[in-house]
Amino acid sequence: MRRRIFLSIFSFLLLFTAKAQCAMCRAVLESGEDQSMAEGINDGIVFLMAVPYLLVAVIGFVIYRKFSKPDKSENPH
Repeated sequence: MRRRIFLSIFSFLLLFTAKAQCAMCRAVLESGEDQSMAEGINDGIVFLMAVPYLLVAVIGFVIYRKFSKPDKSENPH
């Protein structure tokens, strides 16, 4: 279980260092003088890529918690 948690945290932190830019966007933005605009576009792409994965992870966690709880009606104590 600890290995899964460590791998999940490592994968999540690796997401922040990723440079997710398509070849066309990179070519257009690197040819310009304004590098802050290129960094902003890059951050936006990473953010848009991360949101669906986070939503799926949260929904999966909620479903896991719902079905992993012990049923109180079966335990008379």
